[in-house]
Amino acid sequence: MSRNRKWPRLFAYGDLELNVCRCTFPAGLKHADVVSALDRAGCSWKPHASLTFGNQCSLTAIASGANFTFEIPEGEEPVLNVMGLPGDGHDCSARTAGQDH
Repeated sequence: MSRNRKWPRLFAYGDLELNVCRCTFPAGLKHADVVSALDRAGCSWKPHASLTFGNQCSLTAIASGANFTFEIPEGEEPVLNVMGLPGDGHDCSARTAGQDH
């Protein structure tokens, strides 16, 4: 990403939108916030057992396979640390448009 482009920037993947700015501050998105948002959207999820241990817990949105992993600070609620999609999370149909198979 070029530093010369306008900030903040909006990135989107399906219905997920991420607004990125240049400042740094902890977002503090709690486990309960993510679960509540998934439930309101009708998106089923399940705990991700192999990534739940020590000071972290994880869940997976069933339909997309999106994984949300939370850090559990001592004496506090779990806070979102990383979110990822299976594979590279991108299926670009434009790549094959116009190509003969």
